[in-house]
Amino acid sequence: MEEQVKTLQSWIDRAQSICFFTGAGVSTESGIPDFRSQNGLYKKNLSFVDVVSRPYFERDPNQFWPLFKEIFRIKLLHEYKPNKGHEFIAELESRGKQVRVITQNIDGLHQEAGNKYVYEIHGTIKYAHCPKCKTRYDAAHMNANAVPKCQIISKNKQPCDTILKPNVVLFGDSIHQFEEAIQSALSSDLFIVLGSSLEVTPINQIPLLVQRKGTIPMVIINLSATYYDDMFDLVIREPIGATLSSL
Repeated sequence: MEEQVKTLQSWIDRAQSICFFTGAGVSTESGIPDFRSQNGLYKKNLSFVDVVSRPYFERDPNQFWPLFKEIFRIKLLHEYKPNKGHEFIAELESRGKQVRVITQNIDGLHQEAGNKYVYEIHGTIKYAHCPKCKTRYDAAHMNANAVPKCQIISKNKQPCDTILKPNVVLFGDSIHQFEEAIQSALSSDLFIVLGSSLEVTPINQIPLLVQRKGTIPMVIINLSATYYDDMFDLVIREPIGATLSSL
């Protein structure tokens, strides 16, 4: 791995604009599980896709919320902190690099570490909003109520009382900031994938677009092989924190 790290270091040193594409492998080092693998959490014979879907939320929001909060461990959000991977990316920005982060993660740890330009393609777990009046609520409100509802008082002195929708992109929703993420990737000097299997569409098309441009060095750091490894200029199958700490 030593030679690979030296190569990566030289590319980072030369690059002024770096785009990171991050997946679950970045957050697992903070103790956050890969939610898709948590089959034991689901009840009523529902799969992950069944529960975390817009149709299920719209059909039965009272049943949706307890399962959603259990899957995503809402009560534990305050315990999750940025790890060495998040901190490395944030430090590059603090030292003057133009850093953009495209993330599949919903935990907000890139912002907590200090990155300013983060495209949360799948939204964020830290907030929910009222579908009716669009008022935003934080995790404390979600935790304080089994089924969180809007507390805004209307002109007729009645509470809105609409059940909130999480700011996570559910199955059936449109993903966020996709065009902006593509432009950031294509305008970078270096494109680095961290901890993603690149199996989720349509965002796994972003590395393909970068490769098609043909002028941007591409790196992937992921413990397991991916279907797209062949299109990267540098492939490192090591823990993210340990790899970035060695730079």
